[in-house]
Amino acid sequence: MNLDPAHTRVALLAGGISEEREISIASGKGAQEALEQAGFVVAVLDPAEKSDLKKLIDGPFDVAFLCLHGRCGEDGTMQGMLEVIGLPYTGPGVWSSATAMDKAKAKIYYEENGIPTPHSITLHDQLEIPVEDMWKRLGDCIVVKPATEGSALGVTIVRTMDDMEKALEQAFILDHTVLAETYVAGTELTVAVIGNDDVRALPVIEIIPQSDFYDFESKYAPGGSQHICPARLDAETTRRVQDTAVAAHRALECEGVSRTDIILDDAGLCWVLETNTIPGMTATSLLPDAGRAAGIDFPELCTELIRLALERG
Repeated sequence: MNLDPAHTRVALLAGGISEEREISIASGKGAQEALEQAGFVVAVLDPAEKSDLKKLIDGPFDVAFLCLHGRCGEDGTMQGMLEVIGLPYTGPGVWSSATAMDKAKAKIYYEENGIPTPHSITLHDQLEIPVEDMWKRLGDCIVVKPATEGSALGVTIVRTMDDMEKALEQAFILDHTVLAETYVAGTELTVAVIGNDDVRALPVIEIIPQSDFYDFESKYAPGGSQHICPARLDAETTRRVQDTAVAAHRALECEGVSRTDIILDDAGLCWVLETNTIPGMTATSLLPDAGRAAGIDFPELCTELIRLALERG
């Protein structure tokens, strides 16, 4: 479809009320700059402000560009509101967003589609299953994470049973559902997928965190991690990793864009950890990095996401 940025009014949504508010604001600033460079008319709105929600409803806007991370933005709630007011928006729809945000539920669809994902137990109470039983079922190194938080908030790698209680306490502070899953050692990779019916994977990014894993500090602190794009993989392995990301995108019925985090183990097996439906959008975030490696600059990438949103309607 033909897209005229100068006559496309964009409501850029950033901020919100989740634990990831500040990250969302940073994404919004990065995307705003890129969109304006591309020639779009952009209004930045914060859903935490009722007056901005009224502006969103009253319009007039042609499309919403979502830079919301975490709950009440990435989990299908804002997508549902936009569906009600009839405003096209970037990224996956209500069901896909809600399912991807809930790591326990997303695993069901990975498994149904034959996508390897670490073995896990879903907990609704800290004392629901004895620690000894979790150790027997999941092995002697376990990842504990809130089921519906992003940015690795509340995630702990537990290597001894004595540390499990504290890890569960931290996770349950953030969420009423917690996932305990087998720790898979290997190379940390992430792959963005763009498209609606016809999709393509962008170049694979290899992540080298300074800590044990790609935690919150690794993601956002200066020097917290190193990103290598394209990843240091041979052609066959690259294809398998990209195919896995596309399979995850389709298993969750994503449209527009997604970014799937994968562990490549020593045997060459791809393990899907989670799928992100609103990737970070600062100029140095993973999705723009992958775009540049594919020959797509940041303004072009943002333009493509809007085109895909309007195509879907």
